[in-house]
Amino acid sequence: MTQHFKMMAAYNGWANRVLYDAAAELTEEEFTRDVGAFFGSMMGTLNHILVADRIWMKRFTGEGDAPNRLDAIIHSTMPALRLEREAEDNRIVEWISGLDDAALEGFFTYVTVVETKTISQRLAPALSHLFNHQTHHRGQAHTILSLLNKRPPSLDLIYFQRTDEGQKYT
Repeated sequence: MTQHFKMMAAYNGWANRVLYDAAAELTEEEFTRDVGAFFGSMMGTLNHILVADRIWMKRFTGEGDAPNRLDAIIHSTMPALRLEREAEDNRIVEWISGLDDAALEGFFTYVTVVETKTISQRLAPALSHLFNHQTHHRGQAHTILSLLNKRPPSLDLIYFQRTDEGQKYT
């Protein structure tokens, strides 16, 4: 099971790099334009993914900054946001590399952001949610690129698995 989550952490970093490369081609107006996505714009969507990752990593590790709103804007410019994204992706990879099967089967407790309920659950299913959530919102970012008449990149897991980096996990 640990190998699967190591692969997902590496894939997550790869997919974010590919997506951010495409988003870096947007003008500032395109980056901030509300196109009707759940978090409005590319800026809102990419910020939300980072916000959620920070919330989950704080829950998992007890460390780091965790915004108290799911629509928080960490950075309004692409270059600053990208630096924070890369740092968080590295943090996720490093933390997961230290997990073993016992840790993945273990429980942790946290308080939700929206309803402020206390939840206890096993770590492995929560990690599955973390990566699924990122994929879901990267899909929305992909659609935003299409709506802005840009060519969105292919982010499928299989494409990562075919890279030199991804070959380590197949």
